[in-house]
Amino acid sequence: MKAILFDLDGTLLPMEPMEFVKAYLKYLTAWMLPKGYDAEKLNAAVWKGTEAAIKNDGSCTNEARFWQSFVGILGEKVLEDKPFIDEFYIDEFNKAKESCGFDQRAKKVIDFVKPRFDKVILATNPVFPCMATYHRVNWAGVDKSDFDLVTTYENSSFCKPKVEYYKEILEKTGLSAKDCIMVGNDVDEDMRPASALGMKVFLVKDYLINRSNSDISTYPQGSLDDLIEWLKTM
Repeated sequence: MKAILFDLDGTLLPMEPMEFVKAYLKYLTAWMLPKGYDAEKLNAAVWKGTEAAIKNDGSCTNEARFWQSFVGILGEKVLEDKPFIDEFYIDEFNKAKESCGFDQRAKKVIDFVKPRFDKVILATNPVFPCMATYHRVNWAGVDKSDFDLVTTYENSSFCKPKVEYYKEILEKTGLSAKDCIMVGNDVDEDMRPASALGMKVFLVKDYLINRSNSDISTYPQGSLDDLIEWLKTM
């Protein structure tokens, strides 16, 4: 195997997604209120923008798709305030860390795989700016430099659960699906599309997401410690 891909939220970084989203929107709303934005409308714009990015068809970046929707709801003024919004992600966004946990095994796993694979990729759903993604990487106790590619909304044109998201990673890195392992906690977003392409997969169950109650018995699975033991057999 030449490459290993990791999901971030719920895999390397312990979190309950809605708790994180609540914290994130709370701090973003507080940041934007001095600019005169209505909290309810702002929250709706973030949700709609994220939904637009998730449905992106590859004709533009997820960033462009998000902002197309965002501006459509909040108006052209928000474009003038984009530098102010970018500033939020530099430091203020870090306050949302309080909604997440920490698992020291994340660094243990990354340190284990780095010398064993040609490429280590952070395949986190690219609906956030790079700065927000890099902060979340740090919250997990690892660093963006640990990865050969980190997917963000600036460098991606598809999102999970689309198979095209994984195809785009393969195209960027020159890899074949058969040479890759995808590690994640989400059955529908990580396991199903990656395995459909021919990747090997490992399901991390600590923060398991299985919306469709699918049969998961066919997937290699367990904790991050179990992942290390499983990789030793590869």
